[in-house]
Parts: sequence; structure tokens; C-alpha cells
Amino acid sequence: MLLDTASLYFRAYFGVPESVKAPDGTPVNAVRGLLDFITRLVQDHHPDRLVACMDADWRPQWRVDLVPSYKTHRLAGASEVAEEIPDTLSPQVPVIEQVLDALGIARVGVAGYEADDVIGTLATAATTPVRIVTGDRDLFQLVDDARGVQVVYPLKGVGNAQVIDEAALREKYGVTGTEYADMAALRGDPSDGLPGVKGIGEKTAAQLIREYGDLAGIRAAAADPLSKLTPARRKNILEGAAYLDVAPTVVRVATDVPLPDFDPLLPHEPLDPMTLEALTIRWGLGTSLTRLLDTLAQDGTNT
Repeated sequence: MLLDTASLYFRAYFGVPESVKAPDGTPVNAVRGLLDFITRLVQDHHPDRLVACMDADWRPQWRVDLVPSYKTHRLAGASEVAEEIPDTLSPQVPVIEQVLDALGIARVGVAGYEADDVIGTLATAATTPVRIVTGDRDLFQLVDDARGVQVVYPLKGVGNAQVIDEAALREKYGVTGTEYADMAALRGDPSDGLPGVKGIGEKTAAQLIREYGDLAGIRAAAADPLSKLTPARRKNILEGAAYLDVAPTVVRVATDVPLPDFDPLLPHEPLDPMTLEALTIRWGLGTSLTRLLDTLAQDGTNT
């Protein structure tokens, strides 16, 4: 099980009241919410290995070099509606990291890469079935029935999640996992600063992929005056050539990230009980941590 950790603690932050606080009054709603999420995931899915994948760089320069608008709106001050990390969330991230480390849950981030890239590398290299837990649709591109790679996509919390396989992708989008990245490049994504091709939304992108196979086939059809593309669609695709030259590299997750050594085995008891106890007292982790520890221990007896 691979966790898109930032995606989950953002959901926890906005889903758990900020009135959940440490003894000193500091909000710990994201910390406790994430612990509750992990508890439920272990209870529901019983993974034998679990990795909390981290954003060591949420806006890698190599992606910005290709598409300068990539995530620009998330920069503080970039616009009047800049998507800043809330002040009460950012102080909780180091606490999350410390708690995961004390528990012994593997936490992996690599400089110059997003969590998506760590997930892509681990999922591609895996020799056993993988479940990716994320609220980010971009990771649907990794879904692969043949290799047993699925996405657990939270709807209202991880306890009410949809397991995305190729049948679910075809039903909702009309594409496979391998085709999803091409569809995403064509349609663009305002939340990531990707403009897409003018006039091509999700349904049109999926339709074009079904007709022409992939992005290369669509571009070849646009360049062929005898193809059945409408004049307006042909014009927009040709005018989007510079964007389409680079967008696939930005949209596709990396699968060759140089990962550090780590132990992915799900712990059944804390790696550092004394540190964990200190963190529990300092941050008032209470029943959220107790439930997780009980679940890990119980899962260990059932293994």
C-alpha cells in the first residue's frame, strides 16, 4: 500500500475540526486525522507493506522548465486566490513525520520529485499487487489490472473509498490506465496550471484516444489533411504543438526515481516506543494513536 501522504493529510485537515488540539492549544487535526485514515486502511485492506510517500519537492524545477505555469497558482502571492498551505496545517507536517518515524512506518521522499513520482517508481517496480491511496486523479495512470495495481480513491474519507481498476476507468472515462496520462495532457488541469488543448475537454480527449490510439496518433491525424478530424479540432491540436511536445513528460509520473534504502514492512509494534510516548503526550494524540497501535498489533497476530 502506497500512501499519497500529502493528499491524505490535506483531506484530514479539512475533514477533522480544528478544535482537535494538543494540550497547548495547537491544532493537531491533520495529525490525528491521518492516523485515523491509516488505521482504517489497515483494517480494510490488511497490507503487509505500507509506504508513506512524501513530496520532497511539490513543484519540481524540471517540470516547471517544461511548463512554466505548472502549479504557479499554488505559490503564495501568485494571485488573489493563491492556494496557500493554511498556517495551521504546515506546523503539523513535521509532527506527522516524527510520528510515522517513531511508529516505524516507512516514509520516503526524494529531492527533486513529488510523492506521485515515488509512488510511480514503487508501483512500477513492485512484484506483488499494489494499492495506491490518493485523492489525486493523476495517479489513475498507474492502474494496471495485469500487474495488480489499483487506486483507492477516497470519496468521503478512506472508509468510503472507491477502488479504481481498469473497468472503473473505462466506465468513468473511457480509457485505460496507460491512456489516462494522454487524456490528462490533452484536457489539461487548471488545478495544476496545465492549459490543455483549446476546445478539448475530458470526453473529447477520451474519444480522440479511442479513435486514434494515443497522443502520437492524434497528433499524426492532425497533421494529415485526409484524416477525419474537424477543421477546428485539427487547428487547435496543431496550434497546441509546443504544449503537447512537453505536457506528457510533465503529466506522467516518473518511474525511475533513485530511492533510498527503507523497510516497507508494516510494523506491528512501534519502532521507537519512548519517542512515540513523548510525542503522544506533547501533541495529545490520544485515541487516534491508541487505535492505530491496537490495529497494527491485531493485524500482526492475524498475519
